[in-house]
Amino acid sequence: MAPLPLDLEPGLYIVATPIGNLGDITLRAADVLRAAGLIAAEDTRVTAKLLARIGSDRPMVPYHDHSDSRARARLLERMRNDSVALVSDAGTPLISDPGFKLVREARAQHIPVTTIPGPCAAIAALTLAALPTDRFLFAGFVPAKAKAAADTIAELAGLDATLVFYESGSRLGRTLAALKAGLGDRPAAVAREITKAFEETVTGTLGDLAARYADAPPKGEIVIVVGPPEPAAPADAETLDAALAAAMDAQPLKTAVAEVSAALGLPRKQVYARALELRGAQ
Repeated sequence: MAPLPLDLEPGLYIVATPIGNLGDITLRAADVLRAAGLIAAEDTRVTAKLLARIGSDRPMVPYHDHSDSRARARLLERMRNDSVALVSDAGTPLISDPGFKLVREARAQHIPVTTIPGPCAAIAALTLAALPTDRFLFAGFVPAKAKAAADTIAELAGLDATLVFYESGSRLGRTLAALKAGLGDRPAAVAREITKAFEETVTGTLGDLAARYADAPPKGEIVIVVGPPEPAAPADAETLDAALAAAMDAQPLKTAVAEVSAALGLPRKQVYARALELRGAQ
């Protein structure tokens, strides 16, 4: 039995599409892509394969990172009287894919925005990595230049969360080495070709994985998942006293207490009380 056609209201529909296996398209996503007045696609050639699979003949226009404000204006004008579906090449639009500016401007112009959720490589990789998922941060792509990469990784080093990155095969070994240098040798996973015939997830430490892929760049779409930092061992009394003595010699008491508390991961009240004791003993 053929699906009943939808009667979509005018507006923007953000449609998640499969990340590899076309069988992962949701029923609702397929219905919307068969009914939309227009489909804005990152690459119309890629999306055409999906539309052929689900039996959609809806017209498409390109919308990608290089689309300018005029292209957005045309889509926004269309949305006032028609339904426009936004898709990326794979997965959920806006997740390291174009679309943010379009959604922002649609909302600013009070155009209805509806999401049709579905596959996302970052979330799929988290389910494969065997690392904590109660708190995680998706960080996109690590910058290509070494200094920018190191700075970005340094900003993330103190977060008590699992980190998720996208990466290309040619840069994988270099990025894993940079992550090890900036985060330490944490447990990690490299997931690639998720949902496809050659899906693979390799786990180990960042050092192990960097060595594995240093001279053997893999093919396919890749997600790196890095575990959170290990809890620091509580500082002993001798370490606290030494840190406070050095800090109080160089700056006011409250500033010294804040600095030492952050550096050692100790409650500020505890550090402040000890600082007063040390000052009184002088």
